[in-house]
Amino acid sequence: MDKNLVQRLFGGFLYGFLVVFCTTPIGSTLLNKISPDLVQQQSLYYGLITFFLFVGAWEAMRIMKFDAKSWERWLVFPLLIFVFYRFSKRYFQHGFYFQFNLSEILALSLIAIAVITLFKFSKELYYDNGKLIFTVIYTALPFGFALGLPRFSTVDQSFTLEVFFLFILIWSSDTFAYFTGKFFGKHKMAPKISPKKTWEGFAGGVFFTIILGFFIEQYYPDLRGNWMIVGFLVSVFAPLGDLVESQLKRTFGVKDSGNIIPGHGGILDRLDSFIICVPVVYLYFILEKFI
Repeated sequence: MDKNLVQRLFGGFLYGFLVVFCTTPIGSTLLNKISPDLVQQQSLYYGLITFFLFVGAWEAMRIMKFDAKSWERWLVFPLLIFVFYRFSKRYFQHGFYFQFNLSEILALSLIAIAVITLFKFSKELYYDNGKLIFTVIYTALPFGFALGLPRFSTVDQSFTLEVFFLFILIWSSDTFAYFTGKFFGKHKMAPKISPKKTWEGFAGGVFFTIILGFFIEQYYPDLRGNWMIVGFLVSVFAPLGDLVESQLKRTFGVKDSGNIIPGHGGILDRLDSFIICVPVVYLYFILEKFI
């Protein structure tokens, strides 16, 4: 068997297992069989997101190649910790469910501005102050909002599956788009950034992901929001996430964000769609609650 294929299979299995283990009650159930009350599921999920954040930020710094003598590179992690601490405090105090902070609108707007800057004003990212701002916005804010997606209770040890199914939709959307594009793709979506993406593949991804969202909605009605709508949002914004990371690597002449996942590259290579989909889905959950 081809060595690269073995690496990809192993890396994919390891990554998938980690996601399932930390985003569903399976993780805490298995660990608590070893020792009762060893860990709560919300802590496993928090650990996963924290790991993604810090490795992703390190990879972003590696991609953008900070000047070794710049003072900005030393501010990246202190700023990340400060921003993520604010989100973490709300997470453990259940603040995401009982209040809506207007600063979240600013944070969501900053993500949109960062994406626009990358595509339209990428020269601004050649300066270390631009790299600093982009790294914090691109990593700390999406992973911070990821803490606001699931609901959990310390009383009955419940932990909802919004993030798990978000991953399922992202992976499925990418798969549906790939096979639809492979058999029917003729019109390139962004040939200079991602030559393999086609509009036919995009349409197939949207159609089949909405159908998958319908079945999630039918079998898991207690999840937040309507999952046909979530499926639509994911199928539209997941390709954008891939294009954003591709544009970032293309701007700085980098092939992969890292090599932490065997055969798959880095954390940002695997979570590019997740980084863009999370703020969008979080905003939908907020608006759905107030409408």
